[in-house]
Amino acid sequence: MAAWGGLLAWLLAGYRPNWHSPAPYLLVLLQTHLYTGLFITAHDAMHGVVSPNKRLNNAIGTVATVLFAYNWFPNQLPKHHDHHRHVGTQEDPDFHPEHYAGFLPWLARFAWNYVTWWQVLLMAVTYNVLKLYFPQASVIAFWMVPAVLATLQLFFFGTYLPHRGEHAPDNQHHSRSQLRHHVWAFVSCYFFGYHYEHHDQPYLPWWRLWQTKP
Repeated sequence: MAAWGGLLAWLLAGYRPNWHSPAPYLLVLLQTHLYTGLFITAHDAMHGVVSPNKRLNNAIGTVATVLFAYNWFPNQLPKHHDHHRHVGTQEDPDFHPEHYAGFLPWLARFAWNYVTWWQVLLMAVTYNVLKLYFPQASVIAFWMVPAVLATLQLFFFGTYLPHRGEHAPDNQHHSRSQLRHHVWAFVSCYFFGYHYEHHDQPYLPWWRLWQTKP
């Protein structure tokens, strides 16, 4: 959270991008990675592994979700546990079971289940306030675009790829894992490409998931 906030503050207030060089686009990708980390932190809080102190754990989870485009931890907590309890079924809020729908229909259902009108309103208000004080292009590039890219990244690597299609009858978690490659697993989604392992051991924080990959 400190890295995300510190980099964003510098990108908005201190950095003047040269859009003809690759540097600002690489910084967009870095900020996207840190945005994704916000939600991974919130996700770990949903499993109670950010802190053994429940109040502190839930407080960190709440801050992380709010920073990630005004999501709300208390609303997402029961939905995520429904996903683990009912993975790959009609009761799974993350799943699109109708004939194993493609990426875009699945994404639309996912967004319908999670995005709320007040999130959109708060994002719009924040955007209009930020552009009063910072360059509009920087607000769009370094605050808005990374939020959208991180959402797509989390959905693609953390929901769609692991749960799409058929699974073996003995696959109790209806999940699959990417091939073992720790660098790519970290860069792509903080090791959540090792998704079967996450469902099998949900009490492990993201930074220990790589240790479970055979």
